Amino acid sequence: MTHPATGSAAADITARLTATLAPTKLDVINDSAKHRGHMGDDGSGESHFTVVIESAAFAGKSRLERQRMVNRALGDIMVERVHALAIRATAPGES
Repeated sequence: MTHPATGSAAADITARLTATLAPTKLDVINDSAKHRGHMGDDGSGESHFTVVIESAAFAGKSRLERQRMVNRALGDIMVERVHALAIRATAPGES
C-alpha cells in the first residue's frame, strides 16, 4: 500500500520540484513501508518514493532527459536522504 508523502523529505521533494519544474500535476508517494527491512531502509520511513509529475518542461524530452531533470532538481536529497525514487514524468497532454 502506498501513502501520500507528508514527511520532511517528501515536503522537500515537493518544494524543489515545484520551484524548478512548475508542474501542472505532482504526486509524491512514500513507498518506504513496502521496503521496510530491505537494503536502503534507514528506518526513517522516508527512503523510497514514487514521483508522478507532469510539466511543460518535459515537452520534447526523452524519458532519460526527464529523469535527469527531476534528479537535478532534487540534488542532494537523492544522495543524502532518499535511497530509491521511481519517476513517472510526462508533458501536458501525454498519458
